[in-house]
Amino acid sequence: MKTEQAATSSEAPSQESASPDALYEPRPCLDKGFVRLVDYMGGDDAIVQAARVSYGKGTKKTSVDRGLIRYLMRHAHTTPFEMVEFKFHVKLPIFVARQWIRHRTANVNEYSGRYSIMEDEFYAPRQNDIHFQSRLNKQGRDSAEPPEALRDRFRSITVKTGEDSYTEYKEFIGEDLARELARINLPISLYTQWYWKIDLHNLFHFLRLRMDDHAQYEIRVYATAMAGIVKHIAPLAYEAFEDYSINAVSFSGPELRLLGGRLADLDIAESDAKAAGVSKRELKELQNKLKKIRNIK
Repeated sequence: MKTEQAATSSEAPSQESASPDALYEPRPCLDKGFVRLVDYMGGDDAIVQAARVSYGKGTKKTSVDRGLIRYLMRHAHTTPFEMVEFKFHVKLPIFVARQWIRHRTANVNEYSGRYSIMEDEFYAPRQNDIHFQSRLNKQGRDSAEPPEALRDRFRSITVKTGEDSYTEYKEFIGEDLARELARINLPISLYTQWYWKIDLHNLFHFLRLRMDDHAQYEIRVYATAMAGIVKHIAPLAYEAFEDYSINAVSFSGPELRLLGGRLADLDIAESDAKAAGVSKRELKELQNKLKKIRNIK
């Protein structure tokens, strides 16, 4: 796998539309990583075509296509979204890769430390990204700021561990020790690379979980970079994804029982719905939901 040179920015890239050529440029992630679009198949047209089981482009107005895509997303008709595929080249720390690989609905081919020499590249978090353990979330960070001395010490040790372990690794390689053994003491801050191919339905599931505020910061950076690419290639689908997934909430049965009485007299005017971007069809669906909520026992 060819190694790309990424810029050393640890900020999540913008999701604004990019030119066609820029789509294939590496998007910097963390200090040494990147996400790069390798190839893709389909877009909004492919979703609409699959839903209608028809052929030909331009047979419907964009507004009609948008309405269909939003209907599909709203009612969880997922198959048409599976007709769109993305292939990414990703350079990421191993500890991020181990979280990422939990999403088993993709095809993955990773750089092999058994066949190739691992690069001397390790992730070191910025000072502002080093926090205490959360007291509420057992797998997350707290917003409280650790003392600067503690942050400095952690970062210094992280950098030194990478440098020392890589020096030992190269010594073992130089003594012709098997590469599959020489690598085992390298820390999980080491960068790896892979090609990752996934359909849009499962990519949306990945993005919903990994762009969430509760996800680890480091993987959120990669998810945000990928979202910017998806938004450019399938803008109508991404808009629906934002409206019905990212910016939406669901309620449990007990929560709906609690809300039921308070919604009994709720009446939404068409003008208010239109101002909120709710179509007549969606308003009717909302009214049916409210009726169902009122009847929950």
